[in-house]
Amino acid sequence: MAADASDPESLISALPLWSGPIEIEPLAGGITNKNYLVSEKGRRVVVRYGGDIPAHGVMRFNELAAAKAAAAAEISPKVLYAAPPFLAMDFIEGQTYGPEDVRKNLRRCVALAKRVHHELRAHLRGPTLCFNVFHVIHDYAQTLVEEKSRKIPLLPRLLERAQRLEHALGPIDLVFGHNDLLAANFIDDGARLWLIDWDYAGWGTPFFDLGGLSSNNGFTAEENEAMLAAYFERTPSDELSRRLRAMVCASLLRESLWSMVSEIKSMIDFDYVAYTEENLRRFEAAFAAFEEFERA
Repeated sequence: MAADASDPESLISALPLWSGPIEIEPLAGGITNKNYLVSEKGRRVVVRYGGDIPAHGVMRFNELAAAKAAAAAEISPKVLYAAPPFLAMDFIEGQTYGPEDVRKNLRRCVALAKRVHHELRAHLRGPTLCFNVFHVIHDYAQTLVEEKSRKIPLLPRLLERAQRLEHALGPIDLVFGHNDLLAANFIDDGARLWLIDWDYAGWGTPFFDLGGLSSNNGFTAEENEAMLAAYFERTPSDELSRRLRAMVCASLLRESLWSMVSEIKSMIDFDYVAYTEENLRRFEAAFAAFEEFERA
């Protein structure tokens, strides 16, 4: 019997990975892809279901290149199968982090992000994407205008602030980053940390991963300083602190605009409107703190 193209679980059952009966369990939490846990004869496999998302710059050839490189660097689980819209990987048994876990394990998380920046390039093959948060912000703004978003009146002020943040960041060192350091993308197996979900991976500044690590996990000013010290292996200067504060703001602004676009484009059942408002609130607070730091 042919697989039902409208039913992801039917399509998963037809993948050439299985030698016998399987059990499929949807995994909760994804707001970009649908994820499933497949069990077969004592082994477990995670299958991600999602096509290209041009509005968000998500291209599956790039995700696959990053996932394979991260697996080769022993940062991410092994890729078992890839044929869009599916990506299958080994299941990692362990604790999926929440923000409090990231804060408690700050140095370990920073060390893993630093490994991404310095080790993945040796394993990358083929074309890969650039991730420039300020280009992303401007592109999102244009999409919102084209789609007649409810938030169009906010855009001129937000874009002016983005320009100020880009100036504050200044020149960058180019690294290959993860660019989506949510707590749930860290898995602790009891012996080591793993990093998953490479949808937004690409070449850019290490400050975006550091800013995202801070903004996604509620770091205090003291934790930001500890993160900078751990990453750069020296006491942070005022200039480093300024650049990080700018990127924390840019990370929150990008997430706000991402959610505004998702309100219009996404088919996933998630309250993007509430997510937009929460991220805008957090962006305003972070930007106020950035301006205060600038005046000091």
